[in-house]
Amino acid sequence: MTYTLNPLLRFLQVYDDAAAKMGIRLSIGCDFNEYIAITASLADKPNTYPIFRPDRSPIRTGEGYWLVGFDKENKVALVEAARFYDLSQTTLAAHLETLKFFYANPTIDAHPEDRCVCTAQMARSITGKVVYHGDIWIRPDFRGSGLLKIMTGTMRGVSLAMWAPDFLCGLAGRWSLDKNVYDPVHNEPGGADIHLVQENIVANDWLFWMTGYELKQLLDVTPDLN
Repeated sequence: MTYTLNPLLRFLQVYDDAAAKMGIRLSIGCDFNEYIAITASLADKPNTYPIFRPDRSPIRTGEGYWLVGFDKENKVALVEAARFYDLSQTTLAAHLETLKFFYANPTIDAHPEDRCVCTAQMARSITGKVVYHGDIWIRPDFRGSGLLKIMTGTMRGVSLAMWAPDFLCGLAGRWSLDKNVYDPVHNEPGGADIHLVQENIVANDWLFWMTGYELKQLLDVTPDLN
């Protein structure tokens, strides 16, 4: 990865500096037990998918990380997490529909009525080294402040540095497109129609994605944080 090292460091520095100007200190960790303890204290945050819960889907060292932002009073202002999947022998669609996307062992951990239906055509072409970004939460007083762009850019840079993935993807509701919340590079409906009974999670999400090539191309563009 030495061929991208200097541009990548500059890329990440831009976002770290922007966060600091807003009074936000970014912290990255790999212990998901700690992450769950942090997110459990956030009153208005939706349930964390089992993909990021080590009791349901243990994450081996080097296959996941999380980002937390703290304000000047050391209170949590944002969270997001990332997970790496080696899908060289399968596709994202198959990984979702077999529930292996969510659980280490669906036969044991999933409820008999759990289901996930993926009709997005692109999900059947997403394979190889795949990184999922999700569990995004920003404290209400920071929403609309530009902090989401900082968080997204930081996560993209860290994921590129760690894994140089073939694809980077996410799942989110149609409402996020209507409100232009995430501004994904590509999107398609039918990403995941999810019902996880024990997790109390029901969602009908679109698939967001970008290719590894598009991710690397970001290093050549000055980030727009306006």
